[in-house]
Amino acid sequence: MPSRSPAEELDVDGIAVRLSNPDKIYFPELGENGGRKRDLVGYYQTVALGVDGGGDGPLMRATRDRPTFLQRFPDGVEGEEIYQKHIAKKRPEHVQATPIVFPSKRTADALRPTVPADLVWAANLGTVTFHTWPTLHPDNDHPDQLRIDLDPQPGTTFDDVRRVAIEGLKPLLDELGYSGFVKLSGGRGIHVYVPIEPLWDFIATRRCVIAIARELERRDPDNVTTSWWKEERGERIFIDFNQNARDRTMAAPYSVRRSAIGRVSTPVTWAELAEVNPDDCTMATVPKMLAERGDPWADIADHRRGIEKLLEMVHRDDENGLGDMPYPPSYPKMPGEPPRVQPSKKVASHWDEKGNRIAD
Repeated sequence: MPSRSPAEELDVDGIAVRLSNPDKIYFPELGENGGRKRDLVGYYQTVALGVDGGGDGPLMRATRDRPTFLQRFPDGVEGEEIYQKHIAKKRPEHVQATPIVFPSKRTADALRPTVPADLVWAANLGTVTFHTWPTLHPDNDHPDQLRIDLDPQPGTTFDDVRRVAIEGLKPLLDELGYSGFVKLSGGRGIHVYVPIEPLWDFIATRRCVIAIARELERRDPDNVTTSWWKEERGERIFIDFNQNARDRTMAAPYSVRRSAIGRVSTPVTWAELAEVNPDDCTMATVPKMLAERGDPWADIADHRRGIEKLLEMVHRDDENGLGDMPYPPSYPKMPGEPPRVQPSKKVASHWDEKGNRIAD
């Protein structure tokens, strides 16, 4: 077993943060050439503070006051994963919490980043990816973002996802008068955030994303699907509307993902999206991108709009017999939700009109 490297102390905007075992390898493919724990923590220190060290970096803006879950790999990305939703009671004084309510009605306290040191402290715990709610403390019941997840299915490529985003989603949002902020998922997908006024609950905002997804599917049925059931998706891009349900999170902008080369969920401009290669956006390259052209998401909060126009689309879908869609299996039965059973296993006579199972 390799010997542990001695701990170091980092000064993060005036707050001391301990960096333990800094030379431990977290990304074996990179090894000592950018794959150490110190490289990961150093990256997060840079994007939390900003490339100019000013203390309000792009990751800080993206996570500040949001419930934040930690996807931790204390032994590196090839080791055991810990997905931490609850913030530990024993923590530094600067690390704050925010109360959240799960679909089950259970409550918990989640990490609420308020200063860059919070993110660096979490990175030292082995956090590779930060996952945020679309809400802001203290109101964690009313999202301020719609999150559109373009998820490639087997048989599709990143280019297919890119085409749906640029030729389908962007024009639709423009028609509706909404601003879409795009980022790479850090894998083969694309995420688009739409800033909204935090006046509606998770049920309403989720239905709005379903309405957007259905319109995309109507316009391009050969390449886009809204089917929750994998057996029906085919070789199309799935719009994962359930990423907008309560307690569902997405990788925060500028978060590193579990990948061999340290790919980053990187915000890009729509013009950049047309040419970008996800493998070129890593924790080794993103700081230079930021230094050269800044953060394309810097003013996302200035583009909030109401969702009334989207709710009109929801109402039209309802009138046409297109109501709610299934929730994930872990959720309680939701009002208006259709039967949560995959089509190949459903026997029509076994379900009533409200989606309740009828005994045989």
